[in-house]
Amino acid sequence: MSSCLGNRELVEGVWDKMSVGSSGSWLLSKGAGVQGTGKPWRITVMLGGPSAEREISIRSGRAVAGALRLLGHHVAELDPRDGPGWELPDGTQVVFLALHGTYGEDGTVQAELDKLGVPYTGSGPEASRIAFDKILAKKKFLEAGVPTARFVVLKEATEEWPEGWQPPVVIKPARQGSSVGLEMVNEIAQLGPAMERALAYDTEVLMEERIIGREATVGILEDRALPVIEVCPRDGVLDYEHKYTKGATEYYLPGRFDGATTAQVQEAALAAFRAVGARDYARVDVMVRPNGDPVVLEVNTLPGMTELSLLPKAAGAAGYSFGALCERMVELALKRGAAVRG
Repeated sequence: MSSCLGNRELVEGVWDKMSVGSSGSWLLSKGAGVQGTGKPWRITVMLGGPSAEREISIRSGRAVAGALRLLGHHVAELDPRDGPGWELPDGTQVVFLALHGTYGEDGTVQAELDKLGVPYTGSGPEASRIAFDKILAKKKFLEAGVPTARFVVLKEATEEWPEGWQPPVVIKPARQGSSVGLEMVNEIAQLGPAMERALAYDTEVLMEERIIGREATVGILEDRALPVIEVCPRDGVLDYEHKYTKGATEYYLPGRFDGATTAQVQEAALAAFRAVGARDYARVDVMVRPNGDPVVLEVNTLPGMTELSLLPKAAGAAGYSFGALCERMVELALKRGAAVRG
């Protein structure tokens, strides 16, 4: 049995369509059996975890697990609620990572799975660590010539503005996802309180110029840019609340950009994906200036994976059903695992 320092914790109701028998063998999902393709696969979906994005991760993981079961695969769900200290079910061939935030998205769980020799979806430990750390990612963008917003790193709450800076700016913790801790600072007096709130999530905070323009997000799948989605939060700020509150944000697919701007946005997103060393898939957030110039904000190596999430929506516009997208992600991981085994 593959393990990581302890006992597994399975989400309540996990074995409703797939079970592990008393001998540890996997039981076939009802209706499963895709002949001649090496399927069905034995997949463990890791979801939940210890981060501030736990609930979003559970939504992603359950959506993925449900889609893969409908395709006939054996699927277990594993919640590393406390971080390290989990154990994979016997017979796991591949892990689908539906974790978001710290531990799941920062390279930690990827390194643990590499030690176990179990293939998993998405980017490896180093690329995950770089993409999750906004400071490291910014440095990679600059090295690769990827257009990105001007920034400075702050480590303590202060009301004194760095030299050469003035509002409006964006304040965000260096290592959080889903816009956790993100705030817009539009007045000089707002800096101190915003810094205090951001430092509650991390020891380092990014102050970034606020780009005036339109927001876009670009899914990347197998080193190709998917159709661009335009993101329009009703209050102008895509923070955590706007991302996950129904009706708070409007989306346009395809985005309302001309052909030249669309191509530039896709090229910048793909360059950012490559700059951090990501693989298989990701979602890249981009601001588009009024003149059409793209400015990359960040690379999300484990983006949301419900049927309503943006990467699946973009993939849908490119011809992938949600189930087919999930299955393709698993297939890429299995192929990589087979190549490693030689």
